[in-house]
Amino acid sequence: MKKILVSVACLAACVSALAERADALKPIKVNAESIMANTVNEGGTAEGNVVLTRGTLIMKAAKLTAAIDPQGYQFVTLQAAPGGLATFRQKKDGGPDLWIEGEAERIEYDDKTDVVKLKGRAKVRNLEGTRVTGSSEGAFISYDSRKEVVTTTNTATGESKTGGGRVEWIIDSRRSPAPAAPAPGKQ
Repeated sequence: MKKILVSVACLAACVSALAERADALKPIKVNAESIMANTVNEGGTAEGNVVLTRGTLIMKAAKLTAAIDPQGYQFVTLQAAPGGLATFRQKKDGGPDLWIEGEAERIEYDDKTDVVKLKGRAKVRNLEGTRVTGSSEGAFISYDSRKEVVTTTNTATGESKTGGGRVEWIIDSRRSPAPAAPAPGKQ
């Protein structure tokens, strides 16, 4: 179990690029109905109501797999149960009630590139309390934490195809509402 916890550390770190920096210093805990860790290659799986926590980060899925390449980079995948969604939620720096949350049928993190990929019914939302301040939705969302670039496409492969459906990007207005005009005769 200790090996799989080390393997998922980079998954938490990628979301930390968007979120509360202090979480990167917190221990990672994985709870599941079963965990199999390979002590030779330091990869493994966790299955059955998987919950990964690290500080304010909470990730949930039916299955988690982790692998390490020969250079020591980790690759982690969270898989939803059939018909369900894998999820994450984490507090963001910059204010007392700022959050980022997302969901998809499959969430992948590549430690070597610092890229998170959400595949199948993918959604990512920025929240201020419960108010959505920005979101993206599509079949595929890629977040490059080094470049801080979000790409949303209409197919789960990451390609945009004509006739493949639409994607959505919502940008919240940062402007304050215009002051109300004075009532007639009250100037």
